[in-house]
Amino acid sequence: MYPERPLVGVGGIVARRGEVLIVKRKSEPSYGRWSIPGGLVNLGETVAEACAREVEEETGIIVEVGEVVDVCDYIERDSEGRVRFHYVIIDFLAAPVGGSLRAGDDALDARFVNTSELENYDLTVTTRRVFAKLGWLKESRI
Repeated sequence: MYPERPLVGVGGIVARRGEVLIVKRKSEPSYGRWSIPGGLVNLGETVAEACAREVEEETGIIVEVGEVVDVCDYIERDSEGRVRFHYVIIDFLAAPVGGSLRAGDDALDARFVNTSELENYDLTVTTRRVFAKLGWLKESRI
């Protein structure tokens, strides 16, 4: 099924003591790759509320949502050039305030990893972009 319009997505950059929370994606786009936890905004929900909900659903971690770090488009086309996915993604800093780490139903795995080890993970393009912006990855690998 192809979209009729862009969808609004959010991501939570949950960092603590030199580590950041990442999830292994259980659905397309980017199945099996690592990303920051996040998902789509529901009708009637603010982007900050969506960020907090998605982080908790995917990881079990309760967060306090902070400032916006990045806004980007993710557009993927099929072999005929038709738009298969189009998301406008708003990434927030988010501070962990409770919960217990576990992979939710829509994640294969969830873990805190040292920011110095991020190069060892097969990260999504949008996650690499925001981590580079934060100085955790080299720009050349994006």
